[in-house]
Amino acid sequence: MMINHVMYKKLQVEDVEIFYREAGHSSKPTIVLLHGFPSSSHMFRDLIPLLADRYHVIAPDYPGFGNSSMPGVREFQYTFEHISRIIEQFLTRLDVSRCILYCHDYGGPVGFRIAVRSPWRILGFVIQNAVVNVDGLGQPFDVFKKLWRDPSPANQAEFATLARFEFTMQQYLTGVCQPLVVSPDGYSMDQFFLNRTGNDEIQLALGYDYRNNVKEYPRWQQYLYHYQPPAL
Repeated sequence: MMINHVMYKKLQVEDVEIFYREAGHSSKPTIVLLHGFPSSSHMFRDLIPLLADRYHVIAPDYPGFGNSSMPGVREFQYTFEHISRIIEQFLTRLDVSRCILYCHDYGGPVGFRIAVRSPWRILGFVIQNAVVNVDGLGQPFDVFKKLWRDPSPANQAEFATLARFEFTMQQYLTGVCQPLVVSPDGYSMDQFFLNRTGNDEIQLALGYDYRNNVKEYPRWQQYLYHYQPPAL
């Protein structure tokens, strides 16, 4: 049985260092795992070895997340548009001309932006907990919407609760039938990175910018309608 070791690498893009996990042979179809909030490529640590016999697997951390560089909000523009362009440059630097995008949560707006700009690059999608329609923005987004309407100190403070340990743990355990099988490693690692000095400002900037993802939904819908990429 072939053993597919996961490798841990870094690549400079613009002025930031992108950390990524890689496994599988480059001759196989490439699948790019795009993580969500508040996580990193660490969330895919158990999935990567399961895919590596059939795919060339790449899982990057966005700037400000995981083991990638975390410049402050005054040194780096924390928008989904900018992050998507960083990841697109990252893929180009790795000579990934075509790939499947696995888009989880925040990975949705990152991945769909790449797809709209470069539809020829996309072999297909795996979409998990990411939406292209306002109807998909459920109750958890009420805090986001308040921030979009009025980025006052009070609403910023309420948004900041999404980066606290209690909320991070809830994302792993709410609704789980057997919580004893959920390892604390995931939410503990997420919280470690969230607790870094200045990361609260980064998450606030992205939370406020998320409103611009909603404005892009019609374009993303048109892309899906026109190109009909295979999607799971």
